[in-house]
Amino acid sequence: MEPDINEPPRERTALDKLLKDIALGSRQAFEKLYRDSSPQLFAICLRIVSQRAEAEDVLQEVFATVWRKAAQYDVERAGAMSWLAMIARNKAIDRIRSQPQARKSEPLDMAEDIADPSASPQLDAQASAERQRLEECLKRLDTRRRSLIRAAFFDGSTYEELAARIGSPLGTVKSWIRRGLMQLRECLEQ
Repeated sequence: MEPDINEPPRERTALDKLLKDIALGSRQAFEKLYRDSSPQLFAICLRIVSQRAEAEDVLQEVFATVWRKAAQYDVERAGAMSWLAMIARNKAIDRIRSQPQARKSEPLDMAEDIADPSASPQLDAQASAERQRLEECLKRLDTRRRSLIRAAFFDGSTYEELAARIGSPLGTVKSWIRRGLMQLRECLEQ
């Protein structure tokens, strides 16, 4: 029997329900959402603002926004984690834009000493080729290993969360991921 592709995964359903309950004013749902999603959202904030204290402040703003705007979440437009990640990203960018930057006041004669934060076209092309190679190697893995690796390394899920999500023992999940990573490394080294 083929799985119904319209059926949402368990995690998405749980987050959707939490957001719905938060919209109705449930503090318990809010606390659970915080416990379940704050590590991933904090990683997004930290990646953008790069200072831990600032990222913590941004994360607080993210959850204040979620509390106020949970009723605006539309399951038809985006998954719950995507919606939360978008809020985190936007709040982090707003924080950066609101801060005065010392480099704006540097004298013009020092401009050559300031590094260009953008990558060169050559580095962009190299990074693009590496991403494409990684995607090709990921496609060679069996579906289970590929999805576990993506969830663990791209979504920030812990091994324990993955084991609970798919209903398999923790050691089994770790073995699947380890073997998948070994296959991935072999493919990338070819």
